[in-house]
Amino acid sequence: MRPDKRQAILRGALSVFARDGYSRASVDTIAKEAEVSTRTLYNHFADKADLFRNVIQASSEKAAQDQIALIERHFHKVTDLEQDLVAFGNAMAAQQGHAEHFALVRQINAELTHIPAEAVEAWQETGPRKVRRALAAELEKLGFKDPERAALHLMVLTLTGEPSIRGTRPDEDDIAAAVRVFLHGHDVENRRRATT
Repeated sequence: MRPDKRQAILRGALSVFARDGYSRASVDTIAKEAEVSTRTLYNHFADKADLFRNVIQASSEKAAQDQIALIERHFHKVTDLEQDLVAFGNAMAAQQGHAEHFALVRQINAELTHIPAEAVEAWQETGPRKVRRALAAELEKLGFKDPERAALHLMVLTLTGEPSIRGTRPDEDDIAAAVRVFLHGHDVENRRRATT
């Protein structure tokens, strides 16, 4: 089994799953997109569920690496917490690349009940939770009492645009307001005053 064939299948499957979703995507369509035979596809993956799990894990790992690198860059030296969190939120919202991955994430959210639970769990663990743990580690260094919860709140507040339209990104004003709400909710200002 040649690794280039496997990679071609994963790339083709990502395109098809991102476009068609899990339920509507067919193995034949994926094989055609990857320019391999259906037999070749089944030589590498047991079934559509196995292929989907592998696709979402590979895609999540790449997106998570970029997001963690961005976290490390922005939290390397925090001088003004509010300004630095706003800059971080803007950088996350403006992050380029991984368009197919995030299209796939939107498909997962739309079809959650039709996707194998182990595939969803694998995606969560290699992507969102991994990024959240990295962010929590940085927030813990800054003295947040419950860094895991704070990381979740910061991500939800700064990465969600119009709630009624999944997949939209907030603008700069929304991110600045979200950071103020986040800091107020985590009582950062009062803790700052108590320690000075």
